[in-house]
Amino acid sequence: MDRIVLSYDRTSTSWTGTPLPVAQCLAIIAEIDTERKCVHAPGDFAQVERHPLENDTFQRQAALDVASAGADWVVQLDTDEVMLDPHAFFAMLDRADRAGASGLDFPSRWLYTRNDRGRYLEASSRFWRPAGSFPGPLAVKAGTRLLHARQAGVDLFRVDLRSRNTDPWRPRDAVVNAVVPSDSAVLHFSWVRTPEVIRRKFRWSGHTASMKPPLVLRRWVRRTKHPLLAVITAPLRRRDDGWYRLVSIPEPPGGAPINVVIDSIADSGEPRRS
Repeated sequence: MDRIVLSYDRTSTSWTGTPLPVAQCLAIIAEIDTERKCVHAPGDFAQVERHPLENDTFQRQAALDVASAGADWVVQLDTDEVMLDPHAFFAMLDRADRAGASGLDFPSRWLYTRNDRGRYLEASSRFWRPAGSFPGPLAVKAGTRLLHARQAGVDLFRVDLRSRNTDPWRPRDAVVNAVVPSDSAVLHFSWVRTPEVIRRKFRWSGHTASMKPPLVLRRWVRRTKHPLLAVITAPLRRRDDGWYRLVSIPEPPGGAPINVVIDSIADSGEPRRS
């Protein structure tokens, strides 16, 4: 990868108008960017009169435009996504290019919560098989126009975890052009946060409208505290209520342990930590 474009709001404000810890994030990046690959691309993306997902799409497009300069393909990764197997990813990108596609749909594994050191609840099929998550193509041809968040109206080369579609939100007969093992999928630490940060995420996310009901937070707290119950009861729930399996994922070297043990829910719906 030649360049990493850092897109952020210059006023440290989210798509919904709430504060973001941009300065803290930039300080961390400055420390780890030893090869000086990061290109800063600040902008004015907190336009509160617009829907948060419109701001999401606008910011992603601005970053994609910067990244497209002098490039053939642009990889679209968020800061809570980790590419476990770059070799597999770029091998599939090469196949997509040779097939004449303009986008690479590569599977993510969507992580819901961290229950203990190295133990996570991961979105799965109803009966606990790995399920791919596809928020939008993870790579697109330079100059692509986005339609909604990462999604684009381009010809896709679609990679999945099995030869038949594994994404519960897509038709079972959705086309699968190639297969990678689940260990090669991108890890999406989407809702893996401390209780304090998850509450802030619920306010600043582009999907904040669907996260507002107190029940959403209460479920997250309960499933964080009782992961086995969340797994056992998965087949009894509807798809939109979440199916999960318990997985082990190695912690990064030197990573500080995170206490996610939660005692109870206060009357206000706010979790308390032990």
